[in-house]
Amino acid sequence: MVALGNRVSIYQPEQEGLKFPQLPQFSNHADERQHRKERLVAACRAFALHGLDYGFAGHLTVRDPERPELYWTNPMAVHFDQVKVSNLILVDHVGAVVEGDYAVNRAGFILHANVHEEHPDIIAMCHAHSVYGTAFAALGRPIEPITQDACAFFEDHVIIGDEAGAVAVENHAGSNVAKAFRGVKAAIHQNHGLLTASRHSIESAAFWFIALERCCQQQLMIEASGLKPTFVSPERARYSREHVGSEYIGWLHFQPIWEQLVQRSPDMFD
Repeated sequence: MVALGNRVSIYQPEQEGLKFPQLPQFSNHADERQHRKERLVAACRAFALHGLDYGFAGHLTVRDPERPELYWTNPMAVHFDQVKVSNLILVDHVGAVVEGDYAVNRAGFILHANVHEEHPDIIAMCHAHSVYGTAFAALGRPIEPITQDACAFFEDHVIIGDEAGAVAVENHAGSNVAKAFRGVKAAIHQNHGLLTASRHSIESAAFWFIALERCCQQQLMIEASGLKPTFVSPERARYSREHVGSEYIGWLHFQPIWEQLVQRSPDMFD
C-alpha cells in the first residue's frame, strides 16, 4: 500500500500551493445545514443531468446536522432539474413534513426512513429508477470486477431480495432492506433498482449512485457482446477499491459536477 503521510488519498497533491478541492469545515450548525441543502439540490440536478429521472420516482436524503433524527429530501412530484434550496422539505421518521410546503414521496420515505433509523451513521442516501440499474436489478446479480471503476464496488455492495418488486407502502416494508445495508455503500434491490448510502456526505452518496449506474450499463454491454470478460483478481480488486472506492473519493468525484452546476444552474440556490 502506498504511504499517504498526512493525506487522505493518493490523489491529494504532496506539493503545496496547488488548487485542489478541500473538505469543508463548519463552526456552526446553520452553515453546515446550508451546505448540506445546497449539495442535496446539486445532487438532484446531477441526477437530471445524467438522465436518472423517471416521473416523480427517485428520492435523495441527507440528515440535518443539528437534528439528526430529521432529514432533508427532494419534494414530491418536482422534477430533479427543478429542485432548489427553497423547495426542499424536512421530514421525520414517521413521514411528517416538519418544514416546507410540499408532500413527501411515501414509498421513498419508507425505504429511506428505515435505513436512516437502522443506521444512525448513514448521513445520506440516494435512490432513482434509472434505466440500467433497474434493468440490472432484475438479474439479482452483483457487479463483477471487470473494470477498475467496478472495483470500487467490490465486496462493498449487496443484493437485496426482500420486498423485490413490491412498492413500499407499509411502514415495515423497508426494514429488511435497511438491515442489509450494514457496512456497505450500495445495494441492488432486486426488480427495483439501485440504492447508495454514505456515512460521509450527500456528494459521496450521489456520485456512487451515478457510478453504480454506469457500472451496470458497462456490465450489461459486455455481457451482450457474448464474449467472456477478463476479471480483476480479488486481491487487485480490493487494492483498487481502497484507492478508488472510498467515501472521500466519492466526495472528490462530485466536485467537478458541483462546479459545473454552479455555473449552469444558479437558480438552484433560490
